[in-house]
Amino acid sequence: MCEAVLLYPRPLARYPGRLLLLPLLPHRPPLKPLPSEIWSRIFVQALFEDDKDAQPHNAHSNLRHSCLSLMLVCKGFKEVAMPLLYSNVCLHSVNSLQKFTAHLHSADQMWDSIRRIPYSTPGRWVQVLDLSELLAELDSSAYYAVNALLTQLFPLLPFLAKLTLYSGFLLSYRALASLTHRDGSSNIRALGGIYYDPFIYSAVATGEDPFVQLLRVCVNLELLEVTGVGLDDTDLESHLDNTENLKIPHIAVPLYLPHLRSLTLLSMPSSLLMYVLLHSPLPRLQNLSLTPYDDIPFPASLSSLFLEKHGQHLRTIFLSTPKSWPTHYHPSPTTILHTSPHLRHLSLEYPLPALTITFQTPLTDVSSSFILPLQILSIPRPNSDFWVTLERLLPFLPSLQIIRMRDVRWLRYGMTSRAQEAGIQGEMREWDRRLTRRGIRLLDGRWKESRGV
Repeated sequence: MCEAVLLYPRPLARYPGRLLLLPLLPHRPPLKPLPSEIWSRIFVQALFEDDKDAQPHNAHSNLRHSCLSLMLVCKGFKEVAMPLLYSNVCLHSVNSLQKFTAHLHSADQMWDSIRRIPYSTPGRWVQVLDLSELLAELDSSAYYAVNALLTQLFPLLPFLAKLTLYSGFLLSYRALASLTHRDGSSNIRALGGIYYDPFIYSAVATGEDPFVQLLRVCVNLELLEVTGVGLDDTDLESHLDNTENLKIPHIAVPLYLPHLRSLTLLSMPSSLLMYVLLHSPLPRLQNLSLTPYDDIPFPASLSSLFLEKHGQHLRTIFLSTPKSWPTHYHPSPTTILHTSPHLRHLSLEYPLPALTITFQTPLTDVSSSFILPLQILSIPRPNSDFWVTLERLLPFLPSLQIIRMRDVRWLRYGMTSRAQEAGIQGEMREWDRRLTRRGIRLLDGRWKESRGV
């Protein structure tokens, strides 16, 4: 309590008075310190919301600098900013990966069993690990060293939720086993940039495919991106001749992936992984990216059968062939709109299929038409033959709003009218005029509209 303050207005008077000074406002109590959880939410809101529209590399760099600045403010801010700094890790060199692994391993060795949490820091803070830039520029001679580091690193990340690799880097069997048989495998939500070679994995596996074993423990997986080895066109005839000799594997227990929403299977005509996914229930699958192989029969190709099996609940289908030299395109099934009647976005690949939208009614067994909710249709380039197919489909696509030419861009503003009417630009202008009359917008690969001549 504060002492009373007395005022002496006339100290030299014969009878001086004394006045008690009363405060006009009550004494302000000291503020209670905010818990670290609230400070963490404040920092997350300030750091992540501002960079959500930035490029991934710039966003990660800004987050790193912001966390380092906060750690210099005070000890309390350092305790809050340190987990945020390690929550999203993006490494760009083998040396960085080696130092990061050594630091986590040293911290884990010093972690005693008396602590309340069994997992060491900072390993338990890591939730996102992005190695795509590191592996994209990696020399093949360093594959063994990187796989050895990953084998040591994965067990130190019990709360890892998102792992991004590179589609040209093959995880070793030991690294896959390290990722599978560790604490917290069920915490993985996204696996991206995975390169899958069924011939190598089946050769080293003594039981089930090692990547299928990984998916069995990732029961909360929401996103999966896998790229296969493709199909060698020089051996295509012999591959088709041996189709009858292929053995269909027996799947004892299907995968349990109730939360899988987005699936990418590129350059993969057939594999044990694809066969297991084909015969597993995927109730929440909405986005599918697939390389079509409709000209190759079953069981040498499972792509068309995969669309038939899991197409009922799909909202988005991207048919894509990874670019290589030379790029060999395979046809797509013409019944996509029949097997996937709830599509909102369909992206087609060369050669463009002659799509059909009729189906057999179960009672009358007579072909009848139906209305589709398709809103966006993407094709590589305008094609006169496909325009005939599109014109036939338009009456049954009342919700169609956008047609996108993903491999073409509009000429920049200021080019002459003759340049804008020549070649592929002229075909796009003609499509734009026809579609505008129907209330449909024509966009280029950057999702831009034409500015006019």
